[in-house]
Amino acid sequence: MTTPDTKTDTSSRTDTVTPELVVLLDEDGQAVGTAEKAGVHDADTPLHLAFSCYLFDDAGNVLVTQRALHKRTFPGVWTNSCCGHPAPGEPLEDAVRRRVEQELGTTVTDLRLVLPRFRYRAEQDGVVENEMCPVFVGSADERVAPDPDEVGEARWEPWRAFREAVLDGSREVSVWCREQVAQLPADPLSAAAADADDLPPAARSATP
Repeated sequence: MTTPDTKTDTSSRTDTVTPELVVLLDEDGQAVGTAEKAGVHDADTPLHLAFSCYLFDDAGNVLVTQRALHKRTFPGVWTNSCCGHPAPGEPLEDAVRRRVEQELGTTVTDLRLVLPRFRYRAEQDGVVENEMCPVFVGSADERVAPDPDEVGEARWEPWRAFREAVLDGSREVSVWCREQVAQLPADPLSAAAADADDLPPAARSATP
């Protein structure tokens, strides 16, 4: 009795990984190209499009996260719930939902734009962040499952106490988080959604 040969020739097969791209911007917020995320952050990081998100539970607590210690940019820094970059042509809201699910293992409801024009520049250990970074707020389940490649620790904290500590300087957080908290409404969840027309043009062009 013979047995058929089930081996498959994989010698010509190549595994390819599509690089993650960020959208490069000019000073007016227009898209001027793309760059690989893995290589875009250095001492002279070009201006690019990003987003930040603050997630709240039913009790009004905000999810605060510590960036993983091995991350190249701002390792170990405590910051807002989630940050990320939209892919070229990807609507910002879709990018926020995607990143929250990937990074925190949860989903967002009642996602709203609150700071469409936020922009910042920050530097740590010779690595610069330089972003137009619209800010969103949303609701999420208390049960999160952070990706250890991205998040070192995550915890829910009362928003009012967190906000006050950030504003008086007693709570150390990322540069962008400190500046965002100063601009966010005292009660972000009750604030009206901002006008999407105030987003950078590159972000508006991807909005459905």
